[in-house]
Amino acid sequence: MNILLAVDGSPYTKKMLAYLATHEELLGSQHTYTVLTVQAPLPARARAALGKEAVDSYHSEEADKILAPVCKFLARHALQTKRIAKVGPVGESIAKLADSGGFDLLVMGSHGHGALTTLVTGSVTAQVLAHSKLPVLLVR
Repeated sequence: MNILLAVDGSPYTKKMLAYLATHEELLGSQHTYTVLTVQAPLPARARAALGKEAVDSYHSEEADKILAPVCKFLARHALQTKRIAKVGPVGESIAKLADSGGFDLLVMGSHGHGALTTLVTGSVTAQVLAHSKLPVLLVR
């Protein structure tokens, strides 16, 4: 199975990894893993003031802070991973890669907001579920 792990470095990412560690059917060498993090772009004024090189460096450093611990965790289980870092609308970017990347399953942590909070603020999880055709395993 080709599994996409969407991570953001939050405690929900850690819960997702703990879930994987306790479910050997999901965490095994017979699967391939791609770890994805998506960052929202900086505001246009900030990008203009900082310049492309500084903005790219910032996004690269932030992505590494999120991806490195997850890849280290998977390496402890003797699993090879691919790393992908993107900048853009988070939910939409995750759903687009999930659908176009040849994945069989998307696994992600969820904050577990109530319906009212999701209605008012939206959520990455809701966006992914609305836009992706791929099966999604949510871990709370």
